[in-house]
Amino acid sequence: MNEKIRPVLKSDIDGLKKVVDSSKLFPSEYLDEMISDYLNNPETQDIWFTNIYDNTPTAIGYCIPEKLTNGTYNLLAIAESQDSQRSGVATEMMSYIERHLKQKNGRILIVETSNDDAQIGARKFYNKIGYTQMAVIKDFWNDGEDKIIFWKKL
Repeated sequence: MNEKIRPVLKSDIDGLKKVVDSSKLFPSEYLDEMISDYLNNPETQDIWFTNIYDNTPTAIGYCIPEKLTNGTYNLLAIAESQDSQRSGVATEMMSYIERHLKQKNGRILIVETSNDDAQIGARKFYNKIGYTQMAVIKDFWNDGEDKIIFWKKL
């Protein structure tokens, strides 16, 4: 199998937009601006990574260090294309970023999600791979839509 997880390259952008559209993570037209610093600033601390299968991106991840902390990171986005879901890619992507952060002396990884019914699978996934729900911020995303924060010690 020709599959691997690696840092995002500029040449991946069109394929990553397809992943973002397929997963409905966010509108893909946002990606160019979101990833601009990573692609153009050699000093960036942003971490963008992807799963490549047969030379095509099938997943995307985005992680940043939390400002004013020592070794705390926040996974802001992770998604798979719809035809890759439930294949273990998300678990592998999480293992990849955890290993990467440990090499950078990362101590903690947090993940934020929602109490929205569409995120039930995500919440179960984070629990399954060892993350602990640490906080709920009421009405964060919208009235009735809470932010749920998961935590894992690296």
